[in-house]
Amino acid sequence: MMIKTTDMTVGKPIKLILQFALPLIITNLGQQLYMIVDAAIVGRGVGVKALAAVGSADWIIWLFLWTVCVLTQGFATFVSRYFGEKNFTELNRTIAMSTVLSVAFALVLTLAGVFTAKPLLLLLDTPQDIIDSAAIYLITMIAGTVVVTLYNLAAAILRALGDSKTPLVAMIIAAVLNIGLDLLFVVVLKLGVFGAAIASVISQLFSFFYCLVQIKNISCIFLPREMWQLDFTRIKELFFFGFPLALQYIVISLGGVILQSTINLQGSFFVAGYTAVNKLYGLLECSAISLGSAFSTYFAQNFGAGRNDRVLSGVRASFLLSVIAAAVVALLTMIFEKNLLQFFLDPSMEGGFEAMQTGKNYLVLMCINMPVLYLIYVYRHILQAVGNSLWSMLSGFAEFIIRVSMGKFLFLILGVNTLYYIEPAAWLGALVTVMIPYYILRKKYLGNANDNI
Repeated sequence: MMIKTTDMTVGKPIKLILQFALPLIITNLGQQLYMIVDAAIVGRGVGVKALAAVGSADWIIWLFLWTVCVLTQGFATFVSRYFGEKNFTELNRTIAMSTVLSVAFALVLTLAGVFTAKPLLLLLDTPQDIIDSAAIYLITMIAGTVVVTLYNLAAAILRALGDSKTPLVAMIIAAVLNIGLDLLFVVVLKLGVFGAAIASVISQLFSFFYCLVQIKNISCIFLPREMWQLDFTRIKELFFFGFPLALQYIVISLGGVILQSTINLQGSFFVAGYTAVNKLYGLLECSAISLGSAFSTYFAQNFGAGRNDRVLSGVRASFLLSVIAAAVVALLTMIFEKNLLQFFLDPSMEGGFEAMQTGKNYLVLMCINMPVLYLIYVYRHILQAVGNSLWSMLSGFAEFIIRVSMGKFLFLILGVNTLYYIEPAAWLGALVTVMIPYYILRKKYLGNANDNI
């Protein structure tokens, strides 16, 4: 069986992007839904405080997860370019060196994370009634960093070659397995938050194996022993492109971690409500992430092929798709707001009503600002596709500054309501930081190409 790849250098941009993005949207939607089910089983099956324990570790987990996700996506940009050039030797060398670099990063992150997990939670003023559960959950998730990295790299390679369907199947496998293991470990065996964490890691492992098998069926991928000889020039190229992207999300996550310390001081019920919305955040953002992956593949393949006119047409199509998708997601979320929150929280439980009120206040502001979040993905990915990762990194610093300044300083003046506005403000700062440089640098990278498609 041969896996189908997609050449995005021919055909209508909006049609190509949509065809590529739709399986990804379903993939990410399914992935977020099973993560929501994961949180719901903890919140409703164990209790509000258990959900708060999971939530108190969220930003630290995202620090690790986003780092490896963005790093592997950055490496895959080169795969897309070489695929657009039809330079399969360089494509395969890039895959091999990306794997070496990814595993090295994952091992360093794992060792650092396992030894610093509990001290970090203490530093963040995690409520005493949930800190032990939070530490168990966090350490278990961090221990699976290598598995998560390999899965994300395999999925990124497949997407870079235009195959968005295999990651969809991998997600379905992970979703079914994760939910089944959640019910077994959390509900039947009563393993609590540890059961939820280990279920996630095992599910990702099976997804990686599935993607790996499918990669072996792609005709342009051949990885003989000589491809694995260390190519320090390629490693350096990948590192200096990928690391700023990873640093961007490291900084974003550090801002979130610092913000979490302020949230934790509001008590476990506030943390639970905030956590419920942050779990929904993934659901709200998944279409943006999916479209972003499609944008990245389209931009990189066409830039690699020298089709700058098609790159510009793709930017126009991407802008339109992002605004429409954001409006639809925001509208549906506001219509079903109460039902979505009650999926995590039982108002009749201790602290349930207070957590629901926190969630409602936070969710409404997120929905109103959804177009800002979606447009970030257009401008970040076009800059990355042409080889400029600096401004993406700086957008991460913008988010960091906004989260820290609002969560630590403005909060002292305006009070708890400030916490609901931090995320939308961080999005706006990130958008400005990538949108303005794109329009300034467009002629440098794309010349006088006309958007005539």
